[in-house]
Amino acid sequence: MWHENEITRKLDIQYPIIQAGMAGGTTTPELIASVSNAGGLGTLGAGYMNPKHMKQTIQKIKKLTNRPFGVNVFIPETPNVSEKKIEKANELLRPFRKELKLTEPKVTKPLTHLFEKQMEIILEERVPVCSFTFGVPSKEEVQQLKQKGTIVMGTATTVKEAMINEEHGIDMVVMQGSEAGGHRGTFSASFDKAMIGTMALIPQTVDHVNIPVIAAGGIMDGRGVLASLTLGAQAVQMGTAFVTSLESGANKQQIEAILTSTEEHPVITSAFSGKPARGIQNEFITKMAPYERSLPGYPVQHTLTKQIRSEAAKQNRPEWVHLWSGQSPRLSKRKSAASIIADIVSQVDDLVKYR
Repeated sequence: MWHENEITRKLDIQYPIIQAGMAGGTTTPELIASVSNAGGLGTLGAGYMNPKHMKQTIQKIKKLTNRPFGVNVFIPETPNVSEKKIEKANELLRPFRKELKLTEPKVTKPLTHLFEKQMEIILEERVPVCSFTFGVPSKEEVQQLKQKGTIVMGTATTVKEAMINEEHGIDMVVMQGSEAGGHRGTFSASFDKAMIGTMALIPQTVDHVNIPVIAAGGIMDGRGVLASLTLGAQAVQMGTAFVTSLESGANKQQIEAILTSTEEHPVITSAFSGKPARGIQNEFITKMAPYERSLPGYPVQHTLTKQIRSEAAKQNRPEWVHLWSGQSPRLSKRKSAASIIADIVSQVDDLVKYR
């Protein structure tokens, strides 16, 4: 069943399975190396990483695997947010901070400096694959990466966004269906206009772009992989499936929430970061829901809630932690990343054999 295609050939991977670059510590070097060593493509979620930590992590991954891996970074966003909005958000967050014994964080204007430093490291380290979320890199940046031999991967949530990626010279594009957990990479339309399900999104994209398409959103097992390939995708990207893996760096509250949740529990919220994201409903989401439209945009709200989320996890208060999850939590497993991939490979082979 596992025939070579353009993506597996370009990425030099055995199976068309990519582990999503989830920022915030989930993608440990051990997880990335385990996925790559098992025949897929492990990806470091470097969106929030400072340059020093990012470089050290990339070097550690290289020690754990001699297989290709990727690094995912965020295209910078610098929204103009009024002091009045920030003060209003702080007012809403004070009860949480008071209970957790936290002080109010200082909010500085978002800068593009971090992204520039991250790009320098990716070029210096000759990272095999670089993927982008929340926008598209410039044509010049794409060419710089390609000159170093790096495969460039984009993220899109509409056919139009896929076409923009192609115009910028991106090698392949991840199409994130609305079932996906956490933040999605919408950048050219309002979030509500880009809530297209994976099954509808993939074939329409395949018909309108010439670059290879990667399916993402709600894919957890061999059935999802085979369905995606049947729809015309050449690979899948899976996030939530690896959050509960043994090598995952996700906090225990998120892992437990995914393993014990059902499909009704994940909801869309902007309360944690100022950008819509899918996570399991909890008290923080419920309490902040009436005020979502008045909250500062990303990354300002992300900065305002960062300490709350971190301290709540330390104090084992899952009701105030972001519990990112896609729409298929019932399919999650607590096993090694290599076992998850082996199961998927076996399931696809069985499905092809007996259908």
